[in-house]
Amino acid sequence: MARLSSALRASVLYGLLAATGAPLAQAVLPTAQPVHQRAPHVDPSVSDPNPATITAVSKCHMHGTAQYCQAGTSEFRISGDVTASSYTECHNHGADMYCMAPAGEVQVVAAQTDGPTPTQASVTSFTAITDCHPHSTLLYCMVGTVEYEVHTTITVTQDIPPAFTGCHSHGPDTFCIGPNGDEVEVHTAGQEDEGENHEGGPLGQDCHFHAGFEHCPGAENTCERVDRDYNINLRVGLLFAMLATSAIGVFSPILVASYVSPSHPVFTILRQFGTGVIISTAFVHLYTHATLMFTNECLGELAYEATSSAILMAGIFLSFLVEYCGSRLVQWHEAKAKSSIVESAGHGHAAPAARTDMVNIAVLEAGVIFHSLLIGLTLVVAGDSFFLTLFAVIVFHQMFEGLALGTRIAALGRPSPTSAPATGHGHCHGPTPAAAPITEEPKTARAATDTSSSSTHTAVPSLDGPPASPAPTPVSMRKKLLLALAFALVTPLGMGIGIGVLQNFNGNDPSTIIAIGTLDAFSAGILVWVGVVEMWAHDWMLGGEMTRAGPVRTVMGLVALVVGMAVMSLLGKWA
Repeated sequence: MARLSSALRASVLYGLLAATGAPLAQAVLPTAQPVHQRAPHVDPSVSDPNPATITAVSKCHMHGTAQYCQAGTSEFRISGDVTASSYTECHNHGADMYCMAPAGEVQVVAAQTDGPTPTQASVTSFTAITDCHPHSTLLYCMVGTVEYEVHTTITVTQDIPPAFTGCHSHGPDTFCIGPNGDEVEVHTAGQEDEGENHEGGPLGQDCHFHAGFEHCPGAENTCERVDRDYNINLRVGLLFAMLATSAIGVFSPILVASYVSPSHPVFTILRQFGTGVIISTAFVHLYTHATLMFTNECLGELAYEATSSAILMAGIFLSFLVEYCGSRLVQWHEAKAKSSIVESAGHGHAAPAARTDMVNIAVLEAGVIFHSLLIGLTLVVAGDSFFLTLFAVIVFHQMFEGLALGTRIAALGRPSPTSAPATGHGHCHGPTPAAAPITEEPKTARAATDTSSSSTHTAVPSLDGPPASPAPTPVSMRKKLLLALAFALVTPLGMGIGIGVLQNFNGNDPSTIIAIGTLDAFSAGILVWVGVVEMWAHDWMLGGEMTRAGPVRTVMGLVALVVGMAVMSLLGKWA
């Protein structure tokens, strides 16, 4: 009985404690719960600050026409047209945040309201890229062991920035701030174009540009216009560099010829080097590019596979026709004037050879100008990843072509240094002396024979001995300089046209392919005729300067000819 009463008392006691403890626990828990839910303190320098605690935004930069600023690693867009470097005294008006600029109050909006995707989160997981280094004309930097490509163009003389800071994202894209404050886009190497290497083309491919179209042998191509980064200021500056280089190449032989005899070995080397340049340009550059244009898969399958070859023959035939008609016209004037020449007893008349030489030079320059115009256009529409390499190649290309054209212009109205009579061919470039000895005629003797003949095709018999060689009719320096100026200006003109259409040009558009392919093949035909017939065959076999040249001059000419072909063929790997 005693045990029962003690147990009863214990149960009553526990019941009373439970009844009084529940209200006490309820009173304690509401005050304890906020302690467990309190967020830790956020350091703005480490992570994103709470928008309610932001007092300033800085590191402001532009994306297109919009300005963005940062607070920690969070990015905010500035509403309106104000473009200050930072904004202070940030405060809220309801749910909106405003900051103070020197010109007044502006609204500040979070750049991203949605949570980042996994790709975005990984992209923005770093704030700086370091250990920057070049690959060709591209710049790469490191984040740990991961390599990132920086969308900027570097030059040989430019100091490579060691790092980029302030990295942030706009959607899926990542941007960083350079040492000069400019914003550049960065992405992991090979991210934008699957399998691309540092040269800007598909991995393992040798890519280069033709008419703004990136040609990668063995790779899949797209016929759509590709949006590329174009450094306009760089292209405008290099336009003037191209003008200076072309002018140096074409004007130098003309000016040097005013002080150096045309029989000097230097001119022999330059002329034969120029012949090799023209022939290689015709076959390796123009004809090859025309074939690539007409076999472009964006054009579709051609019903006639030999289109480029047919256009090449058209260029050859037209060149022949122009020179043939010009030669016949000169002969007609010669026959018409023959009686008046005899009656006037040697009264001076323009030598027919000077007229035919002008026709030959006009045909040569037409082919070179068509080609150079296309070169300027297609150079500037190449992407920045290949632009500087292509520009360096084109600079040498234009200088060599200028030398080839300049040496021929310089020879206008001047006697051939070592010529001999042509056998079975009545056509010549400049006067072809009929006398066999290879000696340079004294100026006084040359002047005495100025009026002794009126034709380079048929010498007028003389009662006193063998026919006298006709003296050339001088071509004014003004005409020579105008011919050279046309070449110097045409490539920069093509570059200017290319800059004007840069944002709309599509090298894979069928009409563009047909136009450029046709002009390339036609220009190739012109240069084949001029290079093979007028330069190569004439100089070496048809009474030109190398027909009866001595062993030393012959070897020099052959070496220069081969070097000209080889150098331009090598440049054809890139252009």
